Amino acid sequence: MDNLLNNLNNQQREAVMYNDGPSLIIAGAGSGKTRVLTYKIAYLLQQGVPSYHILALTFTNKAAKEMKERIGQIVGARAARYLWMGTFHSVFARILRVESEKIGYTSNYTIMDASDSKNLVKTIIKEFQLDDKIYKPGQVQGIISSAKNALISPQMYAQNKDLIEHDMRSKRPMVKEIYTQYNNRLHASNAMDFDDLLFHTNRLFRDHPDVLAEYQKRFQFILVDEYQDTNFAQYLVIKQLADAHHRVCVVGDDAQSIYSFRGANIDNILKFKEIYPEAKVFKLEQNYRSTQNIVNAANSLIKQNREQIRKTVFSENNEGEKLDVVSAYSDFEEGVIVANKILDIRRDRKSSYSDFVILYRTNAQSRVFEESLRKKNIPYRIYGGLSFYQRKEIKDVIAYFRMVVNPSDEEAFKRIINFPARGIGATTLSKIIGTAKLHNVSLWKIISNPLDYNLDVNAGTAKKLAGFKEIIASFIEELPTQSAYDLASSIVKQSGIARDAYQDMTPEGMSRQENLHEFCETRKEEGNENIGLIDFLSEVSLLTDQDTDKSADAERLTMMTVHASKGLEFKNVFIVGLEEDLFPSAMAKNEMRGLEEERRLFYVAITRAKEFCMLTYAKSRFRNGQVNMCNPSRFFKDIDTKYLNVGGGLSTAVNNIMTNKAAETEKQRPYYERTVQEARSSQVSNANMVNSRFAKPKVGAAGVQGAMGVEAGNRIKHERFGIGIVVSVEGDLNNRKATVSFENAGTKQLLLKFARFEIIN
Repeated sequence: MDNLLNNLNNQQREAVMYNDGPSLIIAGAGSGKTRVLTYKIAYLLQQGVPSYHILALTFTNKAAKEMKERIGQIVGARAARYLWMGTFHSVFARILRVESEKIGYTSNYTIMDASDSKNLVKTIIKEFQLDDKIYKPGQVQGIISSAKNALISPQMYAQNKDLIEHDMRSKRPMVKEIYTQYNNRLHASNAMDFDDLLFHTNRLFRDHPDVLAEYQKRFQFILVDEYQDTNFAQYLVIKQLADAHHRVCVVGDDAQSIYSFRGANIDNILKFKEIYPEAKVFKLEQNYRSTQNIVNAANSLIKQNREQIRKTVFSENNEGEKLDVVSAYSDFEEGVIVANKILDIRRDRKSSYSDFVILYRTNAQSRVFEESLRKKNIPYRIYGGLSFYQRKEIKDVIAYFRMVVNPSDEEAFKRIINFPARGIGATTLSKIIGTAKLHNVSLWKIISNPLDYNLDVNAGTAKKLAGFKEIIASFIEELPTQSAYDLASSIVKQSGIARDAYQDMTPEGMSRQENLHEFCETRKEEGNENIGLIDFLSEVSLLTDQDTDKSADAERLTMMTVHASKGLEFKNVFIVGLEEDLFPSAMAKNEMRGLEEERRLFYVAITRAKEFCMLTYAKSRFRNGQVNMCNPSRFFKDIDTKYLNVGGGLSTAVNNIMTNKAAETEKQRPYYERTVQEARSSQVSNANMVNSRFAKPKVGAAGVQGAMGVEAGNRIKHERFGIGIVVSVEGDLNNRKATVSFENAGTKQLLLKFARFEIIN
């Protein structure tokens, strides 16, 4: 026991040992949150608490698996075997398997992933003959998801005046009908989407107090990770389970609450003490990840937020470098600057490419960095791409799985009825769907008894449908005796998927073959080779990007959005595109809560860095088909300048933004108006004023006349490539070209009459 506690600092030790009532653990970035959760569970087990009385909820299966393994190493795998540990969705799916009949489902229900859910919404919109440019499937799916996470059923939605009025203003009055039909189709398919796992668990506990009492008695100790990311449905089910004994411990950091767009509610953590007045609060404030300068810079930023639980994060690591702040003339030059810096650091510090990450606000920003990295032969990966289980060939096999487990699954049926091609076209499928709707039965029932339901198909088509039905029925017969992996091999071979895949010998085809092989064989190494099909489907349906990513340690640089980076860490971090209307986002900056979440997002980005952090922004950015002039992010002025290394062409105007200590009344003036005045009042030379981020650019296409004025030795400023020296000029009139050596973009040849630049001297 002493050895266990000796591995913790004083704050961590106190948090681990208190288990007599509700507790809130505020875990600053890099403060050892996972260690505390792991040791807290191990401590409970060592105190004699049976593992089946402990419920631990995480946000990724990967986190749960790693924690369980570490707990097993501390107290023994046997003691940890029966822990209830996993994501909200996986734990609730497990409960609903047992209690499914009480909510009108059977225990073999299937779970639809986000893409299947969207496809069903799209189908319903089409059936209602609605304009999908107004009723965009992704937006409608998001509305339904938000409603479910707020525990609003279709019936409640249709009776809510505010929601109906909002839909009317948005010219989408049929959303309530789509939601109702969507739910009915899910139920008819004996299927649930991700949100249903939360919605139906709450409904189960609300409508069946005896069931709630049983699980309250079972879960004597409840631990919740990343509590700042919980939504209303998650908050409520935790509260219901903890109401009997109040032994609930939530761990999180309000400063890292960045998922409101997914329904996360920061008030869950901010108001925890109001829900449980007797709760003890523990603050983990020592950052073990980052240098002192990085931690202090992040602290000076986040202290600007009004809504927060105050804490003082500190680091005892080396003081480290200041954060570099670098400006670029364009997004193109920004990409070149970052690529060059990566090569410099790698050479000077013998770093691996996997030590680097480029973080951006939106995925659209990745393109210019990809171009620059490719030109420098820097290997990279874009995090958040298509996960293994979202690849077409894998989804096809999983659709067969779903049909075997639950033949009523409509989306799985539609996916594989003609895959591999068996001559059952869209017209036949439409007839099957129409007949099923008419008789209010599943598509499977229609093809199982086509004569009973008067399915209007010819004899040839009826034979093909019977063949498909026989294939699925044969797999259903194998279900009791086959593991998931053995059944996968059988399906791939007997369905014709293997034959179809191995006829394609293109690189893409070879990749599909490798994926199918990995799915059927190689992945046995990662888990129980005898896992049953239902359990396997539950696992893969609920995997996240972090669960399925296998290349994190590869010798490649990583690029990702800041949202995707939460929970990760890198030696060297580049935070790019720090401009107004991009970071902070234009959609968030005009409302206090939105702006504070954007600031928290920036805080998350900075605290991913262990040793080096560079902040970059561009004067101009190509967006929406045109070049737009940009202002630097207002967040620069939130960071104490003593933690910043301001260089790389940073304009005087930005210096003024960051060092401006004007009165509070001055801060109330519109941001753009203030920064323009700061630029105009700067005591700088005309040359510096040209470089000001807020001076109107004079760059334009030179034209034939302007082209004649360019000579070797001229210093120019190009709209995309930045500052450069003209090395040579050749040609006459229309064909006059200049070879220019740019500071960051290298040597370029410009056709002068079209080139957008100005001569500086």
